[in-house]
Amino acid sequence: MAKQFQLIVIPEAIQDQSRVESLKHRLDWGEPALTIIDVRDRNAFNTSHILGAIAMPMQELVTQARASLEFIRDIYVYGETEEQTAEAAAQLRAAGYRYVAELVGGLAAWKRAKYPTDGFSAEIG
Repeated sequence: MAKQFQLIVIPEAIQDQSRVESLKHRLDWGEPALTIIDVRDRNAFNTSHILGAIAMPMQELVTQARASLEFIRDIYVYGETEEQTAEAAAQLRAAGYRYVAELVGGLAAWKRAKYPTDGFSAEIG
């Protein structure tokens, strides 16, 4: 009887820009060494955000990151727009963070893929 082997797909390393599918794959893989940062304002975050994301509004981003995150941590960041996301990633990189990915499409792309969210609107719809 022939043995069956299951192919295990290892998640790709963090990129400067990342699709939501890549992040979800890493989360499903069970990789704890990453942080998802939502840089939108707190009201937007409280309404809906990627499950597991932490709020670090733009005006507090670098200060909060320095207080709580290692410089070698993998960070996925998203904002209200692609421009805000790019600006947040640029600020983190300039502050010394080496592994920062802009989450392409942000929360909207995450929701389109029907991945889990949290917040007030997650309870309703």
